[in-house]
Formats: sequence, C-alpha cells, structure tokens
Amino acid sequence: MSTVEYAVGTVVAAAFAAVLYKIVTGDSVVAGLTALVRSALDTAF
Repeated sequence: MSTVEYAVGTVVAAAFAAVLYKIVTGDSVVAGLTALVRSALDTAF
C-alpha cells in the first residue's frame, strides 16, 4: 500500500509543479518581473 501512496504523491506533486509553471510563465507575471528588473537596473547609485 505504501508504494501506491508514493505514486499518488508523485502524481500530485507533478500536477502542482505544472500549475505553478503555467502561472509563472503567464504574460502578466513575465511582464511584472521584466518591469521589476528594468526598474532595478535603471536606479541611480
């Protein structure tokens, strides 16, 4: 029975990773991160 539990846990973890990947690679997140990096690079010291 423990092998089945590990298999289910692995499938759930992979599904969670796929959802996070979709969220992080979304257009709004990419645009926000790009704006943040550009803002940091344009800051005067």
